[in-house]
Amino acid sequence: MIDGGEDKTRGGGSPTPVRPERLRGPVEFVGRAAELAQLRRLVATPPCLILLEGEPGIGKSRLVAELLAELPGRHLIGECDDVPEPFPLGVLLDAIRGGADRLGPLNPVAGTLAPLLPELADVLPDAPPPLTDPAAERHRLLRAVAAVLAALSPATLLLEDLHWADPATCELLAYLSTHPVEGLAVVLTARTATPGSSTPIHDALARTPPWSVTRVALSPLDADDVRRLAARTLRLDDPPQQLTATLLDRTAGIPFVVEEVLRTLAERGGDPLADDSVPFVLRDVLLWRLRPLDEATREVLSAAAVLGMTPDQRILASVLSLDRVAIGAAMTAAHRAGLLHDAGDGLRFRHDLARQVVYDLVPRESREWLHLRVARVLEQELPRPVAQLAHHYRRAGSGADFVRNAEAAADLATERGDDATAASFLLQTMDIAELPRPVRVRLAAKLGRSAIDGLSQAEAIPVLERLLADRRLPPGARGELGLVLGRMLRQQGEALRGYAEIERAVPYLRAPRRKAPALAVLAAPDTVVGRHVDDHLARCAEAETAAAASGDPAAHLAVRIARASLLLELGDPAAWAIISELRASAELADRPREHARACLNWAQGALHAGHPEQAEALLAAGRALVDETGYERLTSLVDATELSLDRAAGRLDGLAERLSRLIASSERMPVTLLDARVELATVLARTAGTASGRHDEVEVAERALREVVADARRVGAIWPLVQALSALARLTVTGHPDEAVRHAAEALALVRGKGILAWAAEAVSVLAEAAAAAGDPGRAAGAVAELEAGIAGRDAPLAQAALRRCRELVPA
Repeated sequence: MIDGGEDKTRGGGSPTPVRPERLRGPVEFVGRAAELAQLRRLVATPPCLILLEGEPGIGKSRLVAELLAELPGRHLIGECDDVPEPFPLGVLLDAIRGGADRLGPLNPVAGTLAPLLPELADVLPDAPPPLTDPAAERHRLLRAVAAVLAALSPATLLLEDLHWADPATCELLAYLSTHPVEGLAVVLTARTATPGSSTPIHDALARTPPWSVTRVALSPLDADDVRRLAARTLRLDDPPQQLTATLLDRTAGIPFVVEEVLRTLAERGGDPLADDSVPFVLRDVLLWRLRPLDEATREVLSAAAVLGMTPDQRILASVLSLDRVAIGAAMTAAHRAGLLHDAGDGLRFRHDLARQVVYDLVPRESREWLHLRVARVLEQELPRPVAQLAHHYRRAGSGADFVRNAEAAADLATERGDDATAASFLLQTMDIAELPRPVRVRLAAKLGRSAIDGLSQAEAIPVLERLLADRRLPPGARGELGLVLGRMLRQQGEALRGYAEIERAVPYLRAPRRKAPALAVLAAPDTVVGRHVDDHLARCAEAETAAAASGDPAAHLAVRIARASLLLELGDPAAWAIISELRASAELADRPREHARACLNWAQGALHAGHPEQAEALLAAGRALVDETGYERLTSLVDATELSLDRAAGRLDGLAERLSRLIASSERMPVTLLDARVELATVLARTAGTASGRHDEVEVAERALREVVADARRVGAIWPLVQALSALARLTVTGHPDEAVRHAAEALALVRGKGILAWAAEAVSVLAEAAAAAGDPGRAAGAVAELEAGIAGRDAPLAQAALRRCRELVPA
């Protein structure tokens, strides 16, 4: 079934033929001395976490094999599949199974793994009762794996092909990077992320501190390494320089390809520089090895390439309607031809590059037929391997079957708390053009809910926007999809677009339990320009009415949290009573994710009002809850709030560097990015504005503030915009007072439109200073009086202090 093609080989020619002996064994390990020495040093002093990266065929597996061959102690090894079932932590659980024979005393939390590892029931503690919060359950699972790894240590944990890892595994590895297990050396291999794309493992480790992961990048072999490899493989004392140059040119120095080409040269014999000797690419090598195989063997090999890296002979027999003897004979023939090798657990392709070449040689129609046959056979398996079924049906061109199984895989992932994997499957279904509208709407609603917690908003947003542009969309679906889209846009930092999308969705939300939380989002005043606080109060009242009508405790809780946040920003002392009541309630304690989010929102409100002690306490509570639940979405918000508190308290040493690190790692949670940027710009402006500030520092700070102003205007984010304009006014008040007045006046106008005058304290202070410096304090009298009236009777210590300074400059 494999298309034979042409054996396109080219060479350079040589005046002195060189005749190598036959290859007697595996190609020797060459090069990588520096990388191997680095790995030895690192694993010798655990704990450590190492990410070994490189392109396919670069030699990652060969390098770690050399490392482990000489490494004493326990080795825990797992390998990711290219089409894994939605089973969180599968590769880690495989590694644990391999070392479970020597498990010592275990932390009781390890019992969480009992349902996932029934074969270890006799050594694991009893499973604890389930938690109601999926995020808390997932975090407990991570702690359980860490506890078992601690019991197995000292050890080396090797996990291969992490570019295929499920998000839960990546989350655990990020957790281990900052919560290392004593005595455990973790070595990961993954393909290098390509520009413009990423993988869950790269995203997860990008959010960890730089010191927590050691990255080792493998490059192609250089000319000396290729020459040594040629000398050892072809048994040549001094390989011609032209041979090395030709090999480098035709293999790009990728070790697997160099090795396969040299194997072929050794097997062929003859002159390695003759025109028909040096293969041009890996495809030519494999074509040469396919030549002696009969049609029946090629047919089996084609099906094997469709099935995967380690084809199951039982399934191959069913797919091709052959007996196991015929399949075994064909696989053995392919092994003798060097196309497969014995990995100890069965015959498999030597490398995914080789499997892909064989796969590509199968004509498209035959590939589709084979994928369909494989899927039909896998349909009989129990439990149904829904991820593999989705993969094969999609490759077979069977859209309806693909969607059916992709949805089942997404549902299974959601049930196991793996929102990111669910979102990945659902995103793929959106590419099916013939998907009926009702099915597309149903899947899009699931996608929206998964993408919010799975951090896949950027990919899901265009899908939802296209659906909402369809005028035939049913009203209920329009409300649900619009709400989800609005939440995603807000998380992407698109404050005004997200707010407006939710506003449009609310009238279509029929169920009060859905309408109440949506209205509660619209009650938040500190996110968006163009809405007065009276609008927010009205939305909050509507939310309370909807929550009461719903009878849903979760909706009622969301509205109470929003009411407290709104009152905090208004400087209403009643906010603290609501916060105390909620924090003491079992209702909030039973929902740790909501509790964490509420504490962080209230910490920001307390900071805006000028209550640093309360903000510190709320932040500490929020951080503890985030650590307890492992709620990834809030990690950057915790960091941003902490840094804002440090800036407000004047703790500036090293603050700019810490803010820069947060900004560099915020690409997966853009909602915090603008806040972090305005904090960094404010810190730079404060440093540049001192007497010792240099001219270049002033320029850097001013440019940073202007960039924040431009971006905040674009997305309609009011709090960063007011803060940046006020800081820009403060920075320029001495040298360019007229410009400072313009910035301060714009900030005041924005705050006036919002109706929370306490936010204008810094801007009014600059107006008072500029007027007093010009000898005309009366020019700022109106602004100062407006601030005074706006904060009268309000719990706003920060604004009250600013007002006292203003009154010293501009008496009433």
